[in-house]
Amino acid sequence: MSKYVDVYLLPISEGNLAAYKKLATVAGKIFLKNGALRYREYVASDLEAVGVVPFPKKVKLKEGETLIYAAVEFKSEAHRNKTMKAILADPEMRKAMPQEKLFDYKRMVYGGFKVLVDL
Repeated sequence: MSKYVDVYLLPISEGNLAAYKKLATVAGKIFLKNGALRYREYVASDLEAVGVVPFPKKVKLKEGETLIYAAVEFKSEAHRNKTMKAILADPEMRKAMPQEKLFDYKRMVYGGFKVLVDL
């Protein structure tokens, strides 16, 4: 298990999707420039799970909101730690952050994962 992935799940107003996509595109380029191996973001399209706990219930999705799932891949956890320091110190990242928040950071779910299966 060598690779490491940071995963983010965030509820966002559907009205903020276009602005978020612009921000995520800029941020992704900064992540890659500073050493991330891969940067991907997804927008929900099927959240009506049956027989399991659906995401909207767990994250308390509100009317007019959707979910973004983001995954950033690194060589290892140590590589992630080093890379994130560079990303957070990058002046381009600070410049890219919008004045107005596009989503509620307190409702964002985050975790770092060691890759278990990579086919």
